[in-house]
Amino acid sequence: MTYVPTTLIDRSFRERIVLVGVQFPTLRASDVERQLDELALLVDTAGADVVARIVQRRDAPDPATFLGSGKVRELAEICLAVDADTVVFEHALTPAQQRNLEKLLGRTAIDRTAVILDIFAQNARTPEGKAQVELALLQYRLPRLRRAGGSLSQQAGRIGTRGPGETQLEVDRRRLVQRMHRIRAELKEIDRTRGVQRQGRDRGRHREVTLVGYTNAGKSSMLNALTDARVAVENRLFVTLDPRTRQRQLPGGETVLFTDTVGFISNLPHELVEAFMSTLRSVQLADLLVHVVDASSDGAELQISAVHEVLGTIGADRVPELLVFNKSDVSPARARELAARYPNSVFASALSGDHMETVVAAIAERLRDDDLVITIRLPLERGDLVAAAHREGDVLATTVDHDAVVLRVSLDAVGAARFNEWRVPA
Repeated sequence: MTYVPTTLIDRSFRERIVLVGVQFPTLRASDVERQLDELALLVDTAGADVVARIVQRRDAPDPATFLGSGKVRELAEICLAVDADTVVFEHALTPAQQRNLEKLLGRTAIDRTAVILDIFAQNARTPEGKAQVELALLQYRLPRLRRAGGSLSQQAGRIGTRGPGETQLEVDRRRLVQRMHRIRAELKEIDRTRGVQRQGRDRGRHREVTLVGYTNAGKSSMLNALTDARVAVENRLFVTLDPRTRQRQLPGGETVLFTDTVGFISNLPHELVEAFMSTLRSVQLADLLVHVVDASSDGAELQISAVHEVLGTIGADRVPELLVFNKSDVSPARARELAARYPNSVFASALSGDHMETVVAAIAERLRDDDLVITIRLPLERGDLVAAAHREGDVLATTVDHDAVVLRVSLDAVGAARFNEWRVPA
């Protein structure tokens, strides 16, 4: 049969799940427990219940079953005792390991990647998001495609076509590959359209700030607090898949575009990274990344490292970054401690609004780090130029004489070049 993640099957009950972790020499027992705790959250988000967990210490995974043979037998007994439907491994399984485990356990065996893909499939709303998730699912399923027996399709029997024919497995594989090509073409067209839209934004000289962070760190709440976006917020993993852009004016008057993106997670499946590259383009091209961190999490520093790893993977590690330790209302002391440990970071609560003015000020300051402060003299009748100066930069001082408006304004290099004709020599 063709492999289908069990959580994609329509059931009227919540699946019963056994979690499996392996402690390799490079991992501590606490690390494994933390991984399994996060996996349990993923399983719950996918709509299933964890009924047991099991951990084995190994130097390396078994090539055939990932676990040792004795541990597989113990796992089978536990699954029988708790009436488990599915076994979920924290580490990635090869197609062969997955197939062997299902035979030995008598139930479905999947890995963490399959759970994340299932959550994404449940949360995708827009055509682009659905296409990206489908592409990731197909990439994951392709090497796992299998069919009992290897029956032949009916291509033989006529002159010129006699022979073994093409197995149904090959037909299925070819169809999946063709579908993947079509989806990639659709996403490429979406990316091209987004590029045209971006050119329009560039002409308007709007700075772009992208919110990034570990899943459930509070990015959507931060978008609401910064822009009054009023997007739905839930205390669940991967609620936001499709980018959402809202605008606001900074205290200096310039308009800034804020974009909320999909949350990251440690060991983010490469299928998702590849499929969501068009969405993640906003991260690569941002003027500033606001890295939202859940200050109340015990693993906040590990989550920061995981986000930095993903940023490096997608080529966004050189974009300027502002660390914002969110949820300071939940853990004030922890938020202050983390902000003190990371230079040029701030702490706030997007939910309560505490210290959000500090966040806005920090964003404005970071955006102006490379700006030029110039003096321009504009004719009184050119109100459009005065408005443009307020729109594109931060007007620091204004004076008016008999025939002109003199502005001292902070602008980026492109904005400053636009006002070269009106610039007053220093």
